[in-house]
Amino acid sequence: MSLFNPQELRKAIQPNQRVLGLDPGSKTIGIALSDVSLMLASPFAGIRKRKLKENTPEIAKIIKEHDVGALIVGLPLSLDGDFGPAARAASDWTEALSERLQIPACLWDERLSSSAVNRFLIQDADMTRSRRADVVDKMAAAYMLQGWLDATALT
Repeated sequence: MSLFNPQELRKAIQPNQRVLGLDPGSKTIGIALSDVSLMLASPFAGIRKRKLKENTPEIAKIIKEHDVGALIVGLPLSLDGDFGPAARAASDWTEALSERLQIPACLWDERLSSSAVNRFLIQDADMTRSRRADVVDKMAAAYMLQGWLDATALT
């Protein structure tokens, strides 16, 4: 499957389906789920990043169990917006995952999502470093997915 633009993907989602947000890091894939009204993103899980063929069944299981209609995957653009090696790798990974799972996907700018979540967890939630490590990836995925939900909300 080819990657969709954000607005077209939103229109393609069937009623009562959820959207799965994925934030693939170097060690962990943060996972978030939307509600069926496509208004709210919630942290769901973090899974260890392995080869695509190993992560695909885990992601497929979540898609099936939660009636997911689309994937939103974090795009790690550089701070100046350039499409560097990390962004190319995320794009290739997303396209391959979408093809394997036969589910539409789009990339969404996730610059600073982990930084914003870490800042919140330190300042507002007063979490220790070890506790933050357990939740930051899935919360960053939710932060990124919420950005997509808000930006593509149908009015």
